[in-house]
Amino acid sequence: MGTRDRIVAAADQVINELGLARATTREIARAAGCSEALLYKHFSRKEDLFLAVLLERMPALTPAVVRLSGQVGVATVVENLEEFARAAIAFYRRSLPLSAGLLAEKSLLESFRAMLAETGGGPHLPIMLLGTYLREEQKIGRVGTGADPDAAAAMLMGACFHRAVLTSLVDLGPGDAAPGFVATLMAGLCPR
Repeated sequence: MGTRDRIVAAADQVINELGLARATTREIARAAGCSEALLYKHFSRKEDLFLAVLLERMPALTPAVVRLSGQVGVATVVENLEEFARAAIAFYRRSLPLSAGLLAEKSLLESFRAMLAETGGGPHLPIMLLGTYLREEQKIGRVGTGADPDAAAAMLMGACFHRAVLTSLVDLGPGDAAPGFVATLMAGLCPR
């Protein structure tokens, strides 16, 4: 494992152990076994390091979105959405400590928002891409014409995020929430 990867892994560990607010560059450098100066050789800002943790260490949502876009007309819409929902729940559950910390710390949030604006990234993209998938399924008749794909995408992603938050607060058991979310959503999406 190279130095950069070791730093990202250490930042991930520190965030999970101490929370984002206490994930100082000193703590991250200590966990990585390097100097704080070396952190800045690989990351120009602390926020860049946090973004690297989010993009590189969390269960990947991007591959699930890419996979979904290739599933138009393949398998069933229910199967495709359930697989996607499971990936979204896993991503949100794992990224919650970092996300909560960013939302709680105004200066970090402002820096992170600026960085997202610069890179064109953001948490809205999976919702937009899920909406695009549903719109494509709508075009071939597998989603009803009266359904709003963007609203449906936001509702599914919101349910996945909510499930991640709840499971961090209370033990909901090992149950798979994806089928229930998708079945309820499909009641409004099915062609009539």
